[in-house]
Amino acid sequence: MQHNPHIFTTSRRRFAIAMVASALAGCGHAPFHAPDTGQKTQADASPPALPCTDPASFRLLGETRWGLDVQFAGVPVGGLSSIDYNTADDRYYLVSDDRSAHDSARFYTARIHYDAGGLHSVQLDEARYLGAPDGQPYASRRTARAGIAVPDPEALRVLPGSQRLAWSSEGDFARGFGPEVNEATLDGRWQQAWPLPPQLQLPANKGSSTGPRNNMTLEGMAIGDDQKTLWLAMEGALKQDGPLPARGLPGGPLRITQYDLATRQPQRQIAYVPDALPLDNLTLPLVAVNGVSEILADGPKHLLVLERSYVLGTGFSVRLYRISTETTDTLAMDALVPGQFEPAAKTLLLDFAQAGLQTVDNIEGMTWGPRLASGERVLLLVSDNNFNPAEVTQFVALAETPSCSR
Repeated sequence: MQHNPHIFTTSRRRFAIAMVASALAGCGHAPFHAPDTGQKTQADASPPALPCTDPASFRLLGETRWGLDVQFAGVPVGGLSSIDYNTADDRYYLVSDDRSAHDSARFYTARIHYDAGGLHSVQLDEARYLGAPDGQPYASRRTARAGIAVPDPEALRVLPGSQRLAWSSEGDFARGFGPEVNEATLDGRWQQAWPLPPQLQLPANKGSSTGPRNNMTLEGMAIGDDQKTLWLAMEGALKQDGPLPARGLPGGPLRITQYDLATRQPQRQIAYVPDALPLDNLTLPLVAVNGVSEILADGPKHLLVLERSYVLGTGFSVRLYRISTETTDTLAMDALVPGQFEPAAKTLLLDFAQAGLQTVDNIEGMTWGPRLASGERVLLLVSDNNFNPAEVTQFVALAETPSCSR
């Protein structure tokens, strides 16, 4: 597909996803609708005043699942690694971590409809291409341009009070590019890169025992409750900060950095300790990973943290925690030495194995959506199917019963 270097959006014609997969091959550019196979939990038609629990809890409104045969403008829909609701245009923004393999690096806009009766539809509006610093769409590894990384987009948030967004890439380590935070216009045109704390940058020496691990970098992003800060989460610990999670052993602390949105500069940082690996089938080789896949503001002094793991033979496991941001500032620490810092206190809110989902997939994005008529908050989540036919793109809607102590 040829791209105008000055235009980063697809045709303005809207596509909703097909009712039957067999119709996809011949749909061309005609509108199409996604099958809604979500499980729905019926809510009381006339709910009383909101109840509360300690800690807060969530119930399933519904889920919608797309297979790899679902396409948008002739391109398979997949790799959805973030979701963000923008109140200004009543749309959701979803970035794909497709490394320009199926099409140039891109994000989608969508509309999602739900109420107390369930999650009813997810409709994609547009695919918007992410522009590289040279003004062109990003190229694939086969056609990569000198001096331009092939991005691995993992997080995206619309910046409050602006027509801008911030998105993160885990880096292009094989070609010498480390993790990045980029700022772009809402149509994807690159504006500037944000500075990273030196500890998060890729060392010049490839054999260094410090710095980020490949594919364990900038995975989560959240706009602060004050709308003046942005939080940026690593997926796993830096090499000098400790090991990755193992059987029966939690991982070393990973770093979550707070930025000042006025200056685009890091201003403080906290440490978070991820769980040990889930129980696995001991007869199989240990192929497993656990880390943070997303974060979300939950009041002025707390974040929601999504931990996502995969174990060969067991599959995906996802847990939602609430953490306090009032803890040791680690921004100036070259290494996180036990006893010299206090990691964020964490409270388990939900193990997704208990949420009533058909399956728990590779959930990587979350956002708050519009409240229900009852006043309840709604948490929307999306999974990354890795462009793997054995996985699905999964949209999940959860209604929150708030904490009594909040």
